[in-house]
Amino acid sequence: MKPLTVSIGSATCAGMKTINQDALGHWMPQTPRLQSKGIALAIADGISSSEVSQLASETAITQFLEDYYRTSDTWSVKMSAENVIKSINANLYSQSQNEPDRFNKDKGYVCTFSAIILRSNSAHLFHLGDSRIYQLRDETLDQLTTDHRHVVSSQESYLSRALGINPILELDYQAQSIAIDDVFILATDGVYEHIEADQFHQVIASADSLDKAAEHLINLALQNGSQDNLSVQIVRIDQMPSHQTDDNDFNLRELPFPPPLRERMRFDGYEIFRPIQISSRSHVFLVYDLERHEKLVMKTPSMELQDDTTFRETFMLEEWIAKRIDHPNVAKIKETTRGRSYLYLLMEYIEGKSLEQWMRDHPTPSLEQVRYIIEQIANGLQAFHRKAMIHQDIRPANIMIDDHDRIKIIDFGSTQVAGVSHLLDTNVLRGTLRYSAPEYFLGHSGTERSDIYALGVIAYQMLSANHFPYSRKITEARSISAQRKLTYRSLITDQSEVPVWVDDALQKALHIDPAKRYDEVSEFIYDLHHPNPAFLKRTQRPILQRNPIMFWQGMSFLLVMVIVCMILDNQS
Repeated sequence: MKPLTVSIGSATCAGMKTINQDALGHWMPQTPRLQSKGIALAIADGISSSEVSQLASETAITQFLEDYYRTSDTWSVKMSAENVIKSINANLYSQSQNEPDRFNKDKGYVCTFSAIILRSNSAHLFHLGDSRIYQLRDETLDQLTTDHRHVVSSQESYLSRALGINPILELDYQAQSIAIDDVFILATDGVYEHIEADQFHQVIASADSLDKAAEHLINLALQNGSQDNLSVQIVRIDQMPSHQTDDNDFNLRELPFPPPLRERMRFDGYEIFRPIQISSRSHVFLVYDLERHEKLVMKTPSMELQDDTTFRETFMLEEWIAKRIDHPNVAKIKETTRGRSYLYLLMEYIEGKSLEQWMRDHPTPSLEQVRYIIEQIANGLQAFHRKAMIHQDIRPANIMIDDHDRIKIIDFGSTQVAGVSHLLDTNVLRGTLRYSAPEYFLGHSGTERSDIYALGVIAYQMLSANHFPYSRKITEARSISAQRKLTYRSLITDQSEVPVWVDDALQKALHIDPAKRYDEVSEFIYDLHHPNPAFLKRTQRPILQRNPIMFWQGMSFLLVMVIVCMILDNQS
């Protein structure tokens, strides 16, 4: 089958303005990615009222082109692109909320966004804002997108929809068939508001290349009085697959679940060595890639869930999450080099042991050992948080220590991606009970501070010879009043060698109220290494917390003395 072949040209400039708040880009992968994901083009336009809008445009284009091709091949074009765009929107909105002007949308990380994905014989369009996508066919120019701009008067208008304006995204989508010699044009308002429809055709038809056509269109718009940033991207269909296909032909969503796997079994070029973990939701095996000659970890869904369509989508969400992160403290996904006959994930195999096993082998680690391990876990968590993702299942069993003492976070099955949390069942408590933050038991969504709480539990557990900061009643406290009755168990005793300020740092990371925990995981790590002046200025802890035995011994002594005094007084 002949591959889809296109020609692309583009140009952008600031025009009469100092800063160019437009951004554009495209990606043409090689086969088999070309067949499974197609060719993507995108354009974004910032708002002039915002000083950070150009960052929003750049982020939107870069993250879209990177993350779209990281999504699972089991997802359709529509599902892949929509999830990526929703994630970008959540990220931009969150950045705006952290700025001093968070209540002024005209000052935030906001931009328009239009994208087209060409795959097989179809064009998939995604749009919000007032950048536009046109189709030029047989000398006729048609506007395919609708401007999301509310006009108040001839002098005043504003965007009704754009990336970064609202936490909930309303995105336009359409799909249509394409033909050889079709031309699609993506343009910002600085271009299309100053060029007539017939001029688009004349310029493109007479240009030596599409790049020169794009430059000519920008120069023409400037000559016609454009005062805005100008960007245009043009794509022409040169060759199409001879076989007519629909969206599911290259879509692996219908792949069957693997059969029950056993040692020495071979399929898809992998040999099963041994099971690593078996649960009701998934099975994890150590396998050997017979072609690449390396050990890998294969995760397969449980056959019991083969009729659960939601689980199928969330299972493959894990692959996208792993591909989004490239960090030495996070396990890496392995791309399949061959076609798949079944639904599964491949991850790097880590030679080493889990932190859970390490803690059994080292029941009383030194403070420096604990700091070393917690800091590496924190570095991995920061990689998640920078991508607006919450791991939600940080626990010793999900932390690996390799033979070089490097920490790696594994298992992303509970990870929440901002903007696409609809794929996770919000009624299901994520993570493991003793490491789950208290807000989860109230039915609240997780935040970065929920991951910080789980990290604090691990640090506390290592420093307390496998104890926990709260009693088991914490998992039963399903109301705010019940949670307020819980008391943090201080590490400080007569025998403790842990500095008081380290215990203070743990107590803050493990606070029942998430608003009183650390904002960033890096702040927690810093306070584990350096005495926080805010802690040192506190009044010394009550003796009841520091040494309850001494407290009650003292109280008993005082009580005896009172009784003795009363007896002597009566005798006199």
